[in-house]
Amino acid sequence: MGRPVVIVGDCMLDIDIEGNATRLSPEAPVPVVDAERVWHRPGGAGLAALLAARVESDVVLVTALAADAEGRELSEMLGSAGVTVVGLPMAGTTPCKTRIRATGQSMLRLDHGDGTVLGGAPPADVAEVLDDARAVCVADYGRGVTAHAGIRRLLTRAAQRVPVVWDPHPRGADPVARCHLVTPNQAEAQRFSAETLRGRWDAHAVCVTLGGKGAMLATEGGGSVHVAVPAAAGVGAGRTDTCGAGDRFAIAATLALADGTDVEGAVAAAVDAASRFVATGGAVGVSRPARLGGHGSGPDESAIISRNTEEVRHRLHGRGGGRLVATGGCFDLLHTGHVRLLHQARQLGDALVVLLNSDSSVRGLKGAGRPIVTADDRARVLAALACVDAVVIFDEPTPEAQLELLRPDVWVKGGDYTEADLVEAGVVRGHSGEVVLLPTVAGYSSSKLIAAMTER
Repeated sequence: MGRPVVIVGDCMLDIDIEGNATRLSPEAPVPVVDAERVWHRPGGAGLAALLAARVESDVVLVTALAADAEGRELSEMLGSAGVTVVGLPMAGTTPCKTRIRATGQSMLRLDHGDGTVLGGAPPADVAEVLDDARAVCVADYGRGVTAHAGIRRLLTRAAQRVPVVWDPHPRGADPVARCHLVTPNQAEAQRFSAETLRGRWDAHAVCVTLGGKGAMLATEGGGSVHVAVPAAAGVGAGRTDTCGAGDRFAIAATLALADGTDVEGAVAAAVDAASRFVATGGAVGVSRPARLGGHGSGPDESAIISRNTEEVRHRLHGRGGGRLVATGGCFDLLHTGHVRLLHQARQLGDALVVLLNSDSSVRGLKGAGRPIVTADDRARVLAALACVDAVVIFDEPTPEAQLELLRPDVWVKGGDYTEADLVEAGVVRGHSGEVVLLPTVAGYSSSKLIAAMTER
């Protein structure tokens, strides 16, 4: 096993409550949000670690977690993603950030949890992992980890040896001296230039992120340079949610520096990665569904399963209408790539319909021996995902007939297709709909999974 990438910082539980707002409260002129779905994910440094673990096999998170239900859930989510957690002692309760969103728009944020890091010498394994790191990303969320005197000494020592990228926070501690890169956003920079901040923090480089305008980078002896968002990064469509974009930026820069890329190249890679992250749905790709009013995931029993496309359209319209998104496929052996695509697709509108090839349709497309899982079972598994509002089973090889009846605002397919490959694209365009191709997750394929099982 190689040397790990180490994330240091404050971890929290992020909760998104999603629904629709179609009326005002009679008690006050405020919107009433009818909650429909809940998503949970690690936030802060936890999200940064989760994003790193998607591309790195050895990721260690140094953070403080409380011994409460939220802390245990965070530990479970991080562990299941392959992140090794090295804990610092915490007093109080796990910080939680709850966003209430209606039709993709944030309406309110509620924060609770008073957890703070306890003082004293850090546990011995903290020094061990930082001394062994091949790169360090500091995700400061102002909760005390980066202000801990012992942690700061270890980070100062690490910055003399390996790339240290520091993502600061207005309520957090200043970066330690000689960080390879510090990545404030415009608000965190407080109108200071990247060059001024580089001198103040004694950093090798400072990059002020500018959202959709890219980033401004200042380096030692090199002045300032603007790094623009590449045109190819603007994939996806519809509403964008920038939650987690800063973490994606910092992780991409850290990994590029760890691989020997120069700082300007690392910032260019980070701008590209963060832009694609936002354009393809953002943090929803690493969120998991939870029950309304409780922790843990569970099936959404309100999802519709039908073979009647007109009925599905009518029932979804009765729930409040809105922007309708559809996608389709065989989904024979549901895998991570499928789930991520479905999560991202749901973020493009207010309801998601999956058009599912029937057993006879799959046999015609894939050959004898397929599907492995029957259509009814595939539909039930899809309907159990909180991002799916309805599943329509169809018998034809391609879904043009269903799309004529459904008339979605958005038709989504994976990025292994081009629009020219999709015979149904003309139907969607004919009803003024959009065709969106979302990036696939490399290495995941039902056919490859089935072939591998057959060989074994």
